[in-house]
Amino acid sequence: MASRARRLAAQLRDLRDAAAAFPDALVLLDDNGRVRWINRAATRLLGLAWPHDRGVLLNERLHDGALGEWLRSGEARAEDIAAPVDANIRLNARWIAFGQNQRVLRARDVSDLAHLEQVRRDFVANVSHELRTPLTVIHGYLELLDPQDVPALAPVLNEMRVQSRRMGQIVEDLLTLSRLEMQQHLPEEQVPMAPMLASIYKEAQALSQGRHRISLDNSAHVDLFGSPNDLHSAFSNLVSNAVRYTPTGGTIAIRWQRTPEGAEYSVADTGYGIPAEHLARLTERFYRVSSSRSRATGGTGLGLSIVKHVLNLHGAHLAIESEPGKGSTFACRFDAARLREAGSEHA
Repeated sequence: MASRARRLAAQLRDLRDAAAAFPDALVLLDDNGRVRWINRAATRLLGLAWPHDRGVLLNERLHDGALGEWLRSGEARAEDIAAPVDANIRLNARWIAFGQNQRVLRARDVSDLAHLEQVRRDFVANVSHELRTPLTVIHGYLELLDPQDVPALAPVLNEMRVQSRRMGQIVEDLLTLSRLEMQQHLPEEQVPMAPMLASIYKEAQALSQGRHRISLDNSAHVDLFGSPNDLHSAFSNLVSNAVRYTPTGGTIAIRWQRTPEGAEYSVADTGYGIPAEHLARLTERFYRVSSSRSRATGGTGLGLSIVKHVLNLHGAHLAIESEPGKGSTFACRFDAARLREAGSEHA
């Protein structure tokens, strides 16, 4: 019996030593939210001290800064948050539940990943800016060339114009994404939805050129609080995608409706539909469900990424439902806090 107890004690010491050496910060809490144990990384990344902080309420001990705000929010995870010991250290934090109402806070140092992501953003933004000028020059010279002057080159010149415009649109979309990624908050104001929806409906008709049956339903009769230009860009992207991927004779329904949680802007089509295995990746940059179809329709592969970033900045999210051969519905869902009575001007 004594030898078994010694083996168990040795195993517990090994587990404790392994957890103590873990590179991620680990903070074990009891069911009242008090600190039961921390590892060495919790001292380095969170500023906690053992045994001084044993038994303290974690929310009170780390009440300042971004981490304290996240702890009070009750959210399950935080993707990129400043460490309380050094704002230059970026943490990925999450709660892990176990036992009887007990939890472990795990905080991982993702500073290197955050730095690489920033390098990637800067590179994309700088390259996009550098490409804009030469593309403008090329497109300008192509517009000066009249295919009728050189009939033999007419197909080539037309294709060059099409591809020049497409490259220009890719550059503009990349610049838009870079701007959205670097912004934490957007300039906000009351956005009158009725005129915006009417404008988007006209855009859809112009893009369709009579090939689709397009309807507009504005039954919400409320406005949004946010960035008018960015919201228009996101909503317009969904409509242009619906027109692009819906065969001639199909229907496209644009709706702005109230929901139990707030309101929802949705675009439903009777297009090709999307297989379920692709839905989770649709908002990735340049992700293609069908490369050949995307090339044929002229999409840049960045529209849904722009939509996702705009919605994130507005505290909203994108919901996608689709069935191959039957069509798709893309819905932008906003909380009630984002809504304003139509025609009112209060903030």
